[in-house]
Amino acid sequence: MTSERPGNPQFDRESPVGEPVVRGDAAIAGERARTAVQFDPDDPESLATAAETVRQFAENTVGGEDNIYMLRGAAACAALVRGEGSYKAAAERAGGEASVAFIRKWARVHDLPQSVRRHVAMGHIAPTAAKHIARVAGDARFQLAWATVDNDLTVREIRAIASEINDGSTPEEALAVHGITAGELTIRLSIESYRELRREAAFDGVSPGDVVDTALTEYFE
Repeated sequence: MTSERPGNPQFDRESPVGEPVVRGDAAIAGERARTAVQFDPDDPESLATAAETVRQFAENTVGGEDNIYMLRGAAACAALVRGEGSYKAAAERAGGEASVAFIRKWARVHDLPQSVRRHVAMGHIAPTAAKHIARVAGDARFQLAWATVDNDLTVREIRAIASEINDGSTPEEALAVHGITAGELTIRLSIESYRELRREAAFDGVSPGDVVDTALTEYFE
């Protein structure tokens, strides 16, 4: 199974559908990690639990401030779709207010890369914002997610940027329209590292950002 660690970011959603990789991480979910539910689309009993979870989730999303609760609902949606074979069949199985559109949106959230879902679980990205990040594909998901974390974008801004990307703009272009410079990050270094970074940049006649970028490129290779 492909790892999410640096070197293969585009494939960092390799855990099985419904597996509580993030929800089951005690560092993120605390005590609730012990009771994280795994939804197995190939197990009839687990699939029935997923259907019930989706129905309840669709009828009561008032837990929108509870990111772990929202991720659990998203996992149930993804497992139900896989188990039933289509969004339509999943909606029919769940019943209640679980529409095709509702299940599609949340199943896509569960399909977001693990690194992005971790930020959702930690509260850095709102679940409602994650739904719009999930609308774009490939590396654009990462760029929009990290821009959200670094710039405190609103859900409305994220929705607009996602739409612009899907309309043909590059992530950089779409972010620029909203005053965001892609790849811009403020970091804090130790005094020693800061001193040496500035010294190295001065000797090379480049910006500190260039030195950091070169070092990180070598690190990720």
